[in-house]
Amino acid sequence: MTVPALQNTSVFYRRVLSQFPQDISLAFAYGSGVFKQAGTPEGQMGKNMLDFVFAVDDPVTWHTMNLMQNRKHYSILKFLGPRKISTIQNDHGAAVYYNTLVPVDGRIIKYGVISTESLIDDLLHWKTLYIAGRLHKPVQMVLQGDDGKLRAALVGNLKSAATASFLMLPESCSEDDLFLQIAGLSYAGDFRMVIGEDKAKVANIVKDNSQHFRTLYNNILLECPQVVYKPQQGKLEVDKSPEGQFVQLMALPRTLQQRITRLVDPPGKNRDVEEILLQVAQDPDCGSVVHQAISSIVKYASITQSAKGVVTAGLLKSVSYSSKKLLKMWKGWKRKAS
Repeated sequence: MTVPALQNTSVFYRRVLSQFPQDISLAFAYGSGVFKQAGTPEGQMGKNMLDFVFAVDDPVTWHTMNLMQNRKHYSILKFLGPRKISTIQNDHGAAVYYNTLVPVDGRIIKYGVISTESLIDDLLHWKTLYIAGRLHKPVQMVLQGDDGKLRAALVGNLKSAATASFLMLPESCSEDDLFLQIAGLSYAGDFRMVIGEDKAKVANIVKDNSQHFRTLYNNILLECPQVVYKPQQGKLEVDKSPEGQFVQLMALPRTLQQRITRLVDPPGKNRDVEEILLQVAQDPDCGSVVHQAISSIVKYASITQSAKGVVTAGLLKSVSYSSKKLLKMWKGWKRKAS
């Protein structure tokens, strides 16, 4: 099974990609500059910043080449050289290095660079849920190589998103309920949702993109034995029995299972993960425990990556970027009040 393509890659996206070193295993664009979101004024979408992520096999070589081609994209950290930049990328925050507010072909873009190895790790294990969370939602794939392990990890990440969401949903729910839960996973615990993001962001993402979510998750829902999916009616029946929830908990990514264990198991007991998950599966508050565990992953990653972003973007760009986010949040409040 492969991740379904949502739409054909436009000439523009390929043109953007051509301005960077070509040793890229995966490239995708995401966000409000790519997919229309509810509440976005007519004509605004084309003015929004375009967000990209590039996965590269060898970050040192890639940054070496990019510093030669696009030195102006980098903050003062460019003087540290590609090896130090790669260390900052890999060892801090969510293992991604962003250059932001970059003018390319008449648009402003932001692009993150992550090693293929770190991306696969996040997709499979939800170590930070930072890039994996973006890939729970519709994205515009610009380039996807032949790495079988990466392809399998992309599909596994979607299955994990659906499974985690089943645990937090009632027995009967709609497709949109599921898509809202999935879209919200990577925002649970994110401090930027308190200050810096439009509070209606998750609902806005889903409202105009239900068909894109359906394309991503249709086969997963049809093939999942813990769910009865009725696509014609847009409804789902989720197995909420202790046995069904235990199967779902055992299928969750490793880091999430570990966080659940920490929440439930008192220090010093040292029970094995399977025993603890069996206990959680029988708990009426199972969904709440899963939500708390996801929040703990996202919270740490969002804080550390944002702190890193101030350094990688530089002070002036950080202030400019943050002010745009705050303005967007204020406009969201204004729309809600009117």
